[in-house]
Amino acid sequence: MPLQDHVVRLAKGVNLATVVTLMPDGRPQAQYTWIDTDGEYLLVNTVPDRQRYKNVQRDPRITVLIPGDHPWDYVEVRGHVIDTVGGQEALDHIDFLARKYLGADSYPNPIGPGGRVILKIAADKVNARAGEDQRLTAKNRPSDQPNSGTTTELP
Repeated sequence: MPLQDHVVRLAKGVNLATVVTLMPDGRPQAQYTWIDTDGEYLLVNTVPDRQRYKNVQRDPRITVLIPGDHPWDYVEVRGHVIDTVGGQEALDHIDFLARKYLGADSYPNPIGPGGRVILKIAADKVNARAGEDQRLTAKNRPSDQPNSGTTTELP
């Protein structure tokens, strides 16, 4: 199932994401990272010896929060890792992300012997605020106007 347009827009943009996984004892572990999408899944490129990779190998549940240009433009995707992709495809992807975020021809940091891996994340639920800058606060929001965020439960 394709991701919603506002999820794709924010994931394709030069926006950093907060990725939350679960530690072995159940505590959340959050990390700021580069984000991408293929239109159907969110894509996070990581290293196999990082904690978030170890966490999703044990428990595939994951949450990704992607903010946009203003406080009323964001998506929260609650989902699960459905696949991991390594090898040349993951190396090409980190170079693509380096061009997107750094304007560099290739990823400038050394890549260890474990290489890189892409986490493919399927959305189970999407919470979002998208569209125009709606700078309404509790102070200036009319009492009859509810918060205009959206929640989408996916099958």
